[in-house]
Amino acid sequence: MDGANQSAVSEFVFLGLTNSRAIQLFLFVLSSTFYMASMMGNSLTVLTVASDPHLHSPMYFLLANLSFIDLGVSSLTSPKMIYDLFRKHKVISFRGCITQIFFIHVIGGVEMVLLIAMAFDRYVAICKPLHYLNIMNPKLCILFVLAAWMIGLMHSMVQLAFVVNLPFCGPNVLDSFYCDLPRLIKLACTDTYRLEFMVTANSGFISVGSFIILIISYIVIILTVQKHSSTGSSKALSTLSAHITVVVLFFGPLIFVYTWPFPSMNLDKFLAIFDAVITPTLNPVIYTFRNQEMKVAMKRVCRQLVSSRKIS
Repeated sequence: MDGANQSAVSEFVFLGLTNSRAIQLFLFVLSSTFYMASMMGNSLTVLTVASDPHLHSPMYFLLANLSFIDLGVSSLTSPKMIYDLFRKHKVISFRGCITQIFFIHVIGGVEMVLLIAMAFDRYVAICKPLHYLNIMNPKLCILFVLAAWMIGLMHSMVQLAFVVNLPFCGPNVLDSFYCDLPRLIKLACTDTYRLEFMVTANSGFISVGSFIILIISYIVIILTVQKHSSTGSSKALSTLSAHITVVVLFFGPLIFVYTWPFPSMNLDKFLAIFDAVITPTLNPVIYTFRNQEMKVAMKRVCRQLVSSRKIS
């Protein structure tokens, strides 16, 4: 944070998404709807898993942690984006920008590790069902979560170590609606070619590497089931379809933004909106509302909440 004292820039100005009033109104309604749906859906998932003893299993424990992270994903950029839609002067302080970047990369790193942990959970459940409870014990689940947060924090601190002390003397305009590390680096008053390469390689390597690990794990699961049963592969694919969908939705925009050699500002903005607003809303739908056990548990929790309010 000492970089704020060495910089002539005390705030950054966002260009936002569009200047069209009609599109701004459409984005306001769309973003507000998805933001509220994401907060309610993910909060309900966390509450349901925490309060229902039938869901105290490794799979739902990891799912609740993913939903908790998605609450953070929704809250990092969406509220300010919605607030700024109709404002002419969209600004964020230097410290606020650095803080936003820090938490974006922390949460991104945590979610990557959680998705890998959930893939491992499905591998054990499908390929080694007799040993599932011994392998996926509570201690291992907690270690997964702790490792996710440690890796997320380390990844974010490494990213910020590159940029926190860069000199910013102007301009201070970001063609975005939130603080993004690649765009911020371009505003530094120094040669940033090597720095841009290091930051892109860091995030790109982690994103692509995690994505490849996940895809390979799902292929291994399907091939393993196929060896034991000719009809088993279709059942396994049905079970894994939710996980594969979430992985593609999460990693697709990240890989494109950090590894695509021909950046497009408009496409980057669209992918950023999709990743920050829509994906956290789809996760509870994909993981939760397609799961019969979760739907029954949610109805049970909702009835308890309604009855407790009546009594009070």
